[in-house]
Amino acid sequence: MTRDLRRVRNIGISAHIDSGKTTLTERILFYTQRIRVMHDVRGKDGVGAVMDSMDLERERGITIASAATYCEWAGHFINLIDTPGHVDFTIEVERSLRVLDGAVLVLCGVAGVQSQSLTVDRQMRRYNVPRLAFINKLDRSGANPFRVVEHLREKLKHNAVMMQIPIGLEANFEGVVDLVHMKAHYFDGPGGEERRIEEIPAALLGQAEEKRQEMLDALSMFSDELLEAVLEEKVTPEMVHEAARRGTLSLQLTPVFMGSAYKNTAIQPLLDAVTQYLPDPTEVVNEALDLAKEEEKVVLNSEPDSPLVALAFKLEETRFGQLTYIRIYQGTLKRGDTIVNRRTGKDVRVGRLVRMHSNEMEEIVESHGGDIVALFGIDCASGDTFTSDKVNYAMTSMHVPDPVIHLTIAPKDRKMAGNMAKALNRFTKEDPTFKTHMDEESGETIISGMGELHLDVYVERMKREYGAEVETGAPQVAYREAISRRVDFDYTHKKQTGGAGQYGRIGGYVEPLESGEFEFLDEIIGGAIPREFISSVEKGFRSMLKKGRLIGFPVTGLRVVVNDGAAHSVDSSDNAFQAAARGAFREFYHRARPHILEPLMKVSVEGPVEFQGNFVRTIMQRRGIIVGTTESEGFARVDADVPLSEMFGYSTDLRSSSQGKAEFTMEFSRYVPVPAEVSKELIKKYGTNLDKEEE
Repeated sequence: MTRDLRRVRNIGISAHIDSGKTTLTERILFYTQRIRVMHDVRGKDGVGAVMDSMDLERERGITIASAATYCEWAGHFINLIDTPGHVDFTIEVERSLRVLDGAVLVLCGVAGVQSQSLTVDRQMRRYNVPRLAFINKLDRSGANPFRVVEHLREKLKHNAVMMQIPIGLEANFEGVVDLVHMKAHYFDGPGGEERRIEEIPAALLGQAEEKRQEMLDALSMFSDELLEAVLEEKVTPEMVHEAARRGTLSLQLTPVFMGSAYKNTAIQPLLDAVTQYLPDPTEVVNEALDLAKEEEKVVLNSEPDSPLVALAFKLEETRFGQLTYIRIYQGTLKRGDTIVNRRTGKDVRVGRLVRMHSNEMEEIVESHGGDIVALFGIDCASGDTFTSDKVNYAMTSMHVPDPVIHLTIAPKDRKMAGNMAKALNRFTKEDPTFKTHMDEESGETIISGMGELHLDVYVERMKREYGAEVETGAPQVAYREAISRRVDFDYTHKKQTGGAGQYGRIGGYVEPLESGEFEFLDEIIGGAIPREFISSVEKGFRSMLKKGRLIGFPVTGLRVVVNDGAAHSVDSSDNAFQAAARGAFREFYHRARPHILEPLMKVSVEGPVEFQGNFVRTIMQRRGIIVGTTESEGFARVDADVPLSEMFGYSTDLRSSSQGKAEFTMEFSRYVPVPAEVSKELIKKYGTNLDKEEE
């Protein structure tokens, strides 16, 4: 890796599912001479794309796990991460964007901004990641990059500026016009590797001049020098690049490029743009928390002589042991160094340091701030911070959404039980959105995740990678319970069984909490409850949140205020006040009119416009509420809010109602109360014996 950080780029490729991210990455690797032959994503030739190293990815034609690689272009070193598009694997995008400096947002030239494009864009904004847009698939029927740019402006609120226009479209797509240099670019050779630059075709010259003027008007907002040059008609390409870079780094501009990855057209100009417009590690502000100074924020630098600070953002289990992907923010890491895991406080020795190329690795001796590498044989968790012993810093954690779907699993026989346990241990360590626990009453093992596909993939991986065949139950929705009104409580816990007894009285009120899961407020005046027992009261209430008293699902949105109580000089204890809180909860819960909440999903259905009525019908049948519909050049998109419980098996229903020509995506939106009739059914199904529980 080059020591000149100004020539380093850490980028991600992100988009809606099936927009061509992995195909684009395959072409990038080919043109940067990292691979000699390009292959198709679905592996029709028996090989598959380099970045889809998992058999499941090649079979299904989707990216499941983000994959890292590196390449060189125009004297620049590029660390690149290809991320999944399916919303069930959104954590892979989340943790990649957490450590990247820039990104390429890929959009389908036909469908434009789709539902997952919105999610990815939201994640980029969360981590302040500058991005370029690449409009792909311009060779497809119905492709229209001008409409996609309007989508970027209207739906994503981007200041999208076209840096190119296409030469032809659909079957006639030949290349692009570079609006900076005002030249036509064509791509010849078997793999489009021979770039041919010519004068702009006469038929396109008028449109090119018009779009160039639009580009200059937009870019001159970021450069006074360019503004003057435009007025004097003395614009140089260097001025345009400088203004575009400034706008991109400020997150106020999205330069738009276009092409067709599948047809090997116009990928090289995108690589040029990555080196010209996206930031190097020194241009990104990265902060850590100084644990020695009450988590005071510290701005990190990328200097190799600074104390080491690195973040473990992704884990993988290999036949050689755990592989830990890390982003080095500052300092130097060498093979043989001893570093500190700040979460555990333990020293860790760096045995092997490698640079990843999909599932292949290259041994390296040292690495520096701004780089993305991997460690072998380090025991840690995703999100751990590693530092030298000179500093006590921790990086801020990434956003991890809660699972919305559960599934019971059981090994087919005793031999499989050990393998299943190993697989679950590994998967929960690798993926923060995949969780597992044992149901205390039934003794069943339950896995939780972001959707049916998410859990389906892990069940299949258990079988393939661990030889653990499991039987699964029906998917179960992650319901919640919440109260709907304020009520007062005054509860006394009193027990006398000979010797020291138990006594604790608490009074106050409980009310719905607008946002958040639980809030405990201590408003005791005059020591009615001794200070040492206040935490006992909170602990008692918290213990009741795991299992509500309607259907046994977790309670959320609850504020408990304790403002009165009493204690006994001998009989009061930690246990007594915990028991008082549990008793108070049981007493007030039904008076507070609890109701059941269910996860509501944002669903987007896309397909030919003649099936739009069918899309609406299938959604309405599933208690869905239509949020919006759009039509464009023969394609329709229906956006709706639909309860997750109604979405099981939807793909089969949609296929049959659209002759297999439609697709849908969904992601978690929010929790909402269930209708009264559904509530009755759920209480009948789950709510037995809850009131008979003993304290």
